[in-house]
Amino acid sequence: MKTLEVKNLVKNYKEINAVKNVNFEIEQGEIFALVGPNGAGKSTVLKIVATILAPTNGEIFINNKNIANNSDKIRETISYLPEEAGAYKNLNGHNYLKFMAAIYTDDNSKQKEYLKFAEEVCGLGARLKDKIKTYSKGMTRKLLLARTVMSKPKLTILDEPTSGLDVINAVEIRNTIKKLANEGMSVLLSSHNMLEIEYLSHRVALINKGEIKAIGTPQELKTQNHAQNLEEVFVKIAL
Repeated sequence: MKTLEVKNLVKNYKEINAVKNVNFEIEQGEIFALVGPNGAGKSTVLKIVATILAPTNGEIFINNKNIANNSDKIRETISYLPEEAGAYKNLNGHNYLKFMAAIYTDDNSKQKEYLKFAEEVCGLGARLKDKIKTYSKGMTRKLLLARTVMSKPKLTILDEPTSGLDVINAVEIRNTIKKLANEGMSVLLSSHNMLEIEYLSHRVALINKGEIKAIGTPQELKTQNHAQNLEEVFVKIAL
């Protein structure tokens, strides 16, 4: 079952063609990575799928519903974590997640369900009683990821989910993302870390100058480009 279909997506900023006829789809439980150099258009695509930006042309379907006509309903089934996201530093972790659960739903029983799931996902244990301003960057990112997925969205959009984190925290977040996908959540992911992309992704789309240059599994892309790893593929396509 397709969670996301992007068809002939175009985004123009006055004279700049940021996204040019982009096409891809994501199946249920699939981790799909969109990668490319800075300014390639990947963050624009993520924001359009997240209903933050409106496309110039093209269509996007989430769970077979066109976002142009169903954006409010669709927002209930997707979630987006931008690279620059932050949390309220004067709240403790528990109260922050409780506050976010109340934003997601007015239903008290669902709020408790979302809170319990988020506390499990973040894995912060007793540190949830501490103020977020005492957290490391890795702990904060785990909290933000938990907030993003607490409602168990059909599609989660993650922009640089482990940027700037140490190896241990990055690995823990990657394993959480894999676990969520194994449980049926679809993930649209962007990252500059090609090792991360290769480890996480079922399929990868390489975008440059607003156009998709190649789509395939990590192994398919390496074979097609006679490359030993995705970094080599990335460089070949980006140049």
